[in-house]
Amino acid sequence: MKIKKTLGLFILLAVTLVMVYKFTDITPDKNLTLEKQAKKVLKYGQCVACHSHSPEFPLYANWPVIGDIVKQDAALAIREFDVKTVINGIKDGEPIDKVTLNKLEYAFQNETMPPLKYYMAHWGTVINSTEKEIALNWIKEYRAEHHYNGLASDEFTNEPIQVIPDSISVDPAKAELGRMLYNDVRLSIDNSISCASCHDLSKGGTDNKPFSEGVNGQFGGINAPTVFNATFNFVQFWDGRAANLAAQAAGPPTNPVEMAHKSWSDIENILAADKEFAKAFTAVYPDGITEANICNAIAEYERTLITPNSPFDLYLKGNKEAMTEEQILGYELFKQYSCATCHAGVNLGGLSYEYMGLHNNYFEARGTELTEEDYGRGKQEESTFFDHRFKTPGLRNVALTAPYFHDATQATLLDAVNAMVEYQTGEKIKPEEAEKIVDFLNTLTGEIPQK
Repeated sequence: MKIKKTLGLFILLAVTLVMVYKFTDITPDKNLTLEKQAKKVLKYGQCVACHSHSPEFPLYANWPVIGDIVKQDAALAIREFDVKTVINGIKDGEPIDKVTLNKLEYAFQNETMPPLKYYMAHWGTVINSTEKEIALNWIKEYRAEHHYNGLASDEFTNEPIQVIPDSISVDPAKAELGRMLYNDVRLSIDNSISCASCHDLSKGGTDNKPFSEGVNGQFGGINAPTVFNATFNFVQFWDGRAANLAAQAAGPPTNPVEMAHKSWSDIENILAADKEFAKAFTAVYPDGITEANICNAIAEYERTLITPNSPFDLYLKGNKEAMTEEQILGYELFKQYSCATCHAGVNLGGLSYEYMGLHNNYFEARGTELTEEDYGRGKQEESTFFDHRFKTPGLRNVALTAPYFHDATQATLLDAVNAMVEYQTGEKIKPEEAEKIVDFLNTLTGEIPQK
């Protein structure tokens, strides 16, 4: 009798749970547009409960102990991405960036959202197979309409990474003038260094030093990023303080540690004293030698510094012989470990600010004092939310640009891969998997531009 009673209670509980699930799990109406269905999937999935700057906490978030866990999870979630930007983007017709789209795709493909401990308390938030299909189809449709550049073969049109174009439109006269300025040591106060000193085209657009050397033997505090493909970055510098290439070019000549000129007017006067150069300059810029024109010319030249037709590009274009089986497997692992969520688009990065040490404390493990540069974007913003966030570096030609990370702590690509997986995903990658990812990264070296 006791067994029957227990069995009856178990059946009643099971039926109750099924009914709760049935009434709380709401699959969007298929008569809605795919976009609106996707919005409802995100809404019903309660993604904004954590992935938002204004999280919608459940009641138990105010309870002792469990409340702390909830708030810690929410703090981690918003470090990854803000789902409200997607929901509002769909609602208001605002663009949804490549990185956020890739992160959503990864979450749905790998069924990481919502996490088990959340949907066990909120049954209606579980993403069923129909909702997963809706979300992934919408992402594919959105990417095709807004982000695909038309250069990959049909098989690879939905990849999170895009083929780099063979060329982009520039003004040849301005670019040639910019090339001259890029290599002109007169931009430094003692005629000792030029832009090319720290961004050497024969060294992957860097100088392969932990920190670059300026005038009088002074060293900067951050690893010099490559100039190659910088035109595809959404901002310039690790901390994003320059909105574009021209703004970036304006920084070093008057930086006391780099080129150390006292003012731009000093630079203008030095260049103007060279009558032949001044004549060539005013032929291109009728208003003469000015800071704005100098920086514009350098930026126009830097726009030519793209590196197309890497083995990976050729593979995406349809040449299956361009990559080995090991390299192709490395690419799949690169995506599996979520690397392609942030290292996305044409430049495999340079499109977002990302938190360094997302799942393990990188700076604590590093064991050295924090520097001003370690705060990344936080140097430029008042909110502590931006502390330790850096513009994701592009991975084009990454095999040529050692050492790695903003603090140059990783000597080799293998070191960098192991560290990124550990600190950004919280996982431990197998040695053979890390080596295969390095094999893939070696396929990203493209055609280095000549004059």
